[in-house]
Amino acid sequence: MYNIKVNNKHDFEVDRKGDSLLVNDNTINADIKQLNDLLYHIINDNGSYNAEVVSFNREAKTAEIKVNNNIYTIAAKDKFDVLLDKMGLSNLMTAKVSEIKAPMPGLVLKVLVEEGTEVKKGENLFVLEAMKMENIIKAPADVTIKTIKIKPGDKVEKGQILMLF
Repeated sequence: MYNIKVNNKHDFEVDRKGDSLLVNDNTINADIKQLNDLLYHIINDNGSYNAEVVSFNREAKTAEIKVNNNIYTIAAKDKFDVLLDKMGLSNLMTAKVSEIKAPMPGLVLKVLVEEGTEVKKGENLFVLEAMKMENIIKAPADVTIKTIKIKPGDKVEKGQILMLF
């Protein structure tokens, strides 16, 4: 089962039962022929349609489909996406990172970035010594450093805000 949103306006519930296609619990008896990897020919209710996949993003579950020279933007949600929405967990992956806190008490050895620097997820930000071990703290997301609240030699406590993005 998929929930499909077309052009951010129209919602459809689509499911496949055997060879049948159900759209909003109505069986669609369309004749669909795949002409190549991106092009389809569809006959439905005595209408003929050429459908071309213009773009497709499997991870985001989005696509742009051109049907008889009209382009439609499509976003799909499977049953797991719908469940995450119902549980209020759908935006966890897109949460905005605005700060980084000390993961443990320690001593700042080096600060590897400057204010205004754009860093990618996983790039090194600073080195924190804790329990005689050097820990390289990395960027949690693609961010721009707005404020650095530490300098080499500073002692920090767990949970202390060290940088703002």
